[in-house]
Amino acid sequence: MKPDSALIHKTLKEFFGYDAFKADQEKIIHHLIEGGDAFVLMPTGGGKSLCYQLPALVMEGTAIIISPLIALMKNQVDLIRGFEAGTSSVAHFLNSSLSRQQIDEVREDLLAGKTKLLYVAPESLTKEENVSLLREVKISFYAVDEAHCISEWGHDFRPEYRRIRSLVDQIGRAPIIALTATATPKVQSDILKNLGIPDAAVFKSSFNRPNLYYEIRDKVDPEKDMIKFIRQHAGKSGIIYCLSRKKVEEMAELLCINGIKALPYHAGLDAKTRAENQDKFLMEEVQVIVATIAFGMGIDKPDIRFVIHYDIPKSIESYYQETGRAGRDGQEGLCIAYYSYKDIQKLEKFMQGKPVAEQEISRQLLSEVLAYAESSQCRRKLLLNYFGEDFQEENCHCCDNCVHPKPTFDGRNEMLLVIRLIEALPEHFKLDHLANILAGVSNSIIKSYKHDELPFFGAGKAHSEKFWCTVIHQGLIARLLSKEIESYGLIHVTDLGRKFAAEPWELKLVEDRVFAASGDDDDDDEEAAAAAVAMKAGGGGGDPVLLSMLKDLRKDLGKRLKLQPWIIFGDPALEDMSILYPVTFEELKNCQGVGEGKARKFGGEFIKLIQKYVDENEIERPDDFVVKSTPNKSAAKVAIIQSIDRRMSLEDIAQTRGMDMDELMGEIEAIVSSGTKLNLDYYIEENLDEDIVEDIYRYFKEDATSDDVQAAIDALGPDYYENEVRLVRLKFLCEIAS
Repeated sequence: MKPDSALIHKTLKEFFGYDAFKADQEKIIHHLIEGGDAFVLMPTGGGKSLCYQLPALVMEGTAIIISPLIALMKNQVDLIRGFEAGTSSVAHFLNSSLSRQQIDEVREDLLAGKTKLLYVAPESLTKEENVSLLREVKISFYAVDEAHCISEWGHDFRPEYRRIRSLVDQIGRAPIIALTATATPKVQSDILKNLGIPDAAVFKSSFNRPNLYYEIRDKVDPEKDMIKFIRQHAGKSGIIYCLSRKKVEEMAELLCINGIKALPYHAGLDAKTRAENQDKFLMEEVQVIVATIAFGMGIDKPDIRFVIHYDIPKSIESYYQETGRAGRDGQEGLCIAYYSYKDIQKLEKFMQGKPVAEQEISRQLLSEVLAYAESSQCRRKLLLNYFGEDFQEENCHCCDNCVHPKPTFDGRNEMLLVIRLIEALPEHFKLDHLANILAGVSNSIIKSYKHDELPFFGAGKAHSEKFWCTVIHQGLIARLLSKEIESYGLIHVTDLGRKFAAEPWELKLVEDRVFAASGDDDDDDEEAAAAAVAMKAGGGGGDPVLLSMLKDLRKDLGKRLKLQPWIIFGDPALEDMSILYPVTFEELKNCQGVGEGKARKFGGEFIKLIQKYVDENEIERPDDFVVKSTPNKSAAKVAIIQSIDRRMSLEDIAQTRGMDMDELMGEIEAIVSSGTKLNLDYYIEENLDEDIVEDIYRYFKEDATSDDVQAAIDALGPDYYENEVRLVRLKFLCEIAS
């Protein structure tokens, strides 16, 4: 006999304590009880869990809940058991963390018909003994939680999830409900196809979270900015996401040293430590958890007030899901992400060596992140559009781009050019390929298709390919263009786009945002860099008179020493001096890019100037906002310095320290920028051509206006590799600029 509506509402009140259902919850529950398959797309905090927990309790048999994380299972089981006293057997989990005795207890309760919900990892389902056990149990339905793990296009793809349907067939078919908080149309299609439920009822809730504020910040001194932000939100819980375990550990320690209670969470920690750290966060014994993406799935903490991404995520799906953990109670939720184009380049490097198809998927997902981060459009509109939902309001009043809107222009002519190009091509192509054609950028792919011979090639060369990427992206938002979901993001013109081409109407497009760290070498860079420094300093506020005097002194000292001014102190260092008024060598070292060596070598005259200026103008100096550094980080740097002194190869040092070469180069650059001199000649002479070293060295000595690596690569040309430039730059800085 099927449970009736009265029993469902009674269970909702008595077991879960709610008077009414949210959104589509009741429809989903009735559909499942009636024996139908379902696909549920519901944002974090929308109440997905109730959609399978309640029917499991009222239906005959045991519901199999397939879940990806042990911590998530334990959290869910504890929650179910906590609803009502004496119900420890009503919910169990079955995974590798259990002892043989515990597994026997689960088996006993299952066979006795006491267990209504059994949480299992997909890996556990593959074990023959578990398949045999479940074949003896009456299954009410299967719930596939975090179903986006099925799709290669999802942000958390797990190959074992793709075996679920075959395992269901082995155990015995019952209704299947797939649930996720994030799924693009492509991912949804993959889920339904792979689970073999093409006719499942689809229930979609709005992706809009009106209480969340979205902001992208330039990644300029992010540690300092983060500590300042967290101190401004004292007593409020938050999560900081980093992509590597190493950075998670470093960040947690840095926060603790600076008086912020924080703990790390990543898969490299043992299960006991992870569980303890998670519980301390839930119990508010610590303010901040610093984590890789492993943290947060299914964590039921409604009052997380901020989510910070130290590293830009690999996909929009993961970004949306992770930010969705803020403000689940409908109150304040601040979502801050730090962005540098160098991070995108680093993620692209990680793709090397992977299968071509996987590289294509990762690159497409990353291009969406890049477009989102660099866009000047409403971030809410961009996010909702990505998931196939329209956001009609022009201004959401709750993202950085809407609070501080960017200039717009009538882009009908530019959009017409894009549409005519797409319609003129016999095949469909991706966004960046189309942008390169219009900007007149030739590469091997353009040449292979002979697209450099098209009349459209260079038709928009007055603008960069980045500008055309922005136009095309806004065409997707306006539904004039569409992206093919069954292929690698091929662009099509929609029926609306063809109407627009026939009779164009005014089309307001937003000018693209310029990031200081993007590596572009154009006239906008100085303004963007200045804006980034102002942001780093808490909105500027430096003393313009002192700054002008410091620049004059730098210029004069450069002439006397026959050095370019930037070699003495960079603009960020002078900006900091104009804010902090350092009058000792120790204080001077707190300015960005000023280490012990530089302070002693060049700082004397600057300190005298600042002291005199402070005295003459009776300036009350501020308490310096200094971020204390971690001692273990210093120890690691000492070990690297000692290894270089012993003339070890950089590859051996990296292997010994458990780093990749990029991480090691970053550490060495940090050591040198702090003023420590290193002699890398032994490695450079062995690995680099003498002529190449001479060319790069001459560039930094005679032509460079800064020590920026990307600017050097752009100026030197494609024959010079990034690591060559970085190594010679280090040699130059150690010999001349430190």
